Amino acid sequence: MKPSPKLPPAKSKGRAFGAVLAAFALAAPLAPAEELFDETQVTTLFAFDNVSIPHAQNLRMEMRSPKKHPRNPVLTRGAPGTPDAKGVQFYGSIIREKDKYRLWYVAFDDDKENKVASNRWRAAYAESDDGINWMKPNLGLVEYAGNKNNNLILTEPGPFGFVNIKVLLDPEDPDPARRYKISSHVYFRHNTRLGTLMPFVSADGLTWKSEREIKPEKSEMLKKDLILPGIHFEPSGGLYKWDGMFYASGQNSMDAPRPYHGRVARAYRSPDFFNWSQTSTLAFTRTAQNTLLGKGRSREGEQTHEGISVWNRGNILLGISGVWHGAKEWKDVTIDLGFVVSNDGVHFREPAYEWLFLEHGKDGEWDQGGLLQGQGFENIGDETFVYYGAWDPRHWEQEPPRGGVGIAVLPRDRFGDLVVEKVGEGPGDYQIPQVTSEFITKAIDVKKDTSPRFHVNADGLGAEASLKIELLDAQERPLPGYSGKDAAIVTKSGFQTPVLWKGKAKATGLPERVCIHVIFEGTRNTDIRFSALYLTPGKGP
Repeated sequence: MKPSPKLPPAKSKGRAFGAVLAAFALAAPLAPAEELFDETQVTTLFAFDNVSIPHAQNLRMEMRSPKKHPRNPVLTRGAPGTPDAKGVQFYGSIIREKDKYRLWYVAFDDDKENKVASNRWRAAYAESDDGINWMKPNLGLVEYAGNKNNNLILTEPGPFGFVNIKVLLDPEDPDPARRYKISSHVYFRHNTRLGTLMPFVSADGLTWKSEREIKPEKSEMLKKDLILPGIHFEPSGGLYKWDGMFYASGQNSMDAPRPYHGRVARAYRSPDFFNWSQTSTLAFTRTAQNTLLGKGRSREGEQTHEGISVWNRGNILLGISGVWHGAKEWKDVTIDLGFVVSNDGVHFREPAYEWLFLEHGKDGEWDQGGLLQGQGFENIGDETFVYYGAWDPRHWEQEPPRGGVGIAVLPRDRFGDLVVEKVGEGPGDYQIPQVTSEFITKAIDVKKDTSPRFHVNADGLGAEASLKIELLDAQERPLPGYSGKDAAIVTKSGFQTPVLWKGKAKATGLPERVCIHVIFEGTRNTDIRFSALYLTPGKGP
């Protein structure tokens, strides 16, 4: 099959939002001076994770606001008459496999003559070599407008109208036909149209099959075929695997054990991606939702939109959630994106209360009015890309063209920092005295018969600004050879600066659990911005 040409770059003015930090360059990602390891395969202790770093003195946490990529949107709508002519809705996913970036999204056509509403929403696919320049390959799998020259993926049975899809690569599944898994938001009828979950599996990510005998009607699921309880649930805000269980995160505004207002993040779970729980988890709500506004006001107030998209970092989940700013009339409703985390795979929290990760664009910009959380997170060179979509809720009833895929950019893995609280600049009426600036992590498991390596992601280091790093046992007692005069001193900034004890990177002879003690030292220690610490299991002594 011959692929279609690459999309031309799209222009967007973009803007900065409430940034805590100074702006940084947004050049195309460059190869770093030395090869970086994949942080998703190691234990990561982020600066904002107060479960992994529960003990601190004289340090302040500051979140970083990303910048919108100057090429946004990097994936745009198609030409008239194509499956995505009306909308490229990034209720989708991006997965990196070797040197290829793979993107799944929802395509919305411009066939207004089609009165079967759900039939106009389909699942589509794009590829990229660098995460910025995307092409829509001619897959030749699904007929549309009399031919198969398009980028639609095949789902059987079908067709279903897809509102939201999330794709998960599951290399642990012994069946190669189930290597990829997709959760989709489809509709079923019960007096009105309600949302529910429809899962598929695939060997290649392009041709998908349901493992159930289900036949759609007018691109919707019949009530007798429901997999989840027959209530309204908008799944596929996120799809992830944690501790052997699959979780489908979405939006649900009913069936709660305690009252709350409006849209919240809820999750259903499955041990095998076939048998799904009939109970669900209230994964995240915002504080304002504890105030009930009453019936007939579901559009109003502060709410949580469409669940949580997840970046699984092994020991922690990083999540993007929709921040719904409600109003009495649709013309005043807007949506931004928030940042949440989870250490147990079930319950999420905000590292910084009501902090906005990314704000919607100004009127006239491609992402005006509202943003969508797609599940796309990639560390590329010296940068972290967080992919997102757009939907303007203010005008949805008029069915304007919608969507596209954009990138929010941060320095690699630097979502937030721990910094020294300067003398005399503390919050409130109390002044911060001159005390040691330090933190101690929780006890971290060390695999038996391994010699772990440690790396630091930090900026502002130098001869007069250093990190002193000690290893302690689970009771926080110093470990000989790794504390006191033998402590490691890090003076070099970087995304993955090795921690060396007496010139050696491997830490040998450690107990099964260790704590890490980090001290911000030097006359210019206020220059230090600590973002993360990585623990990589090493082989042998």
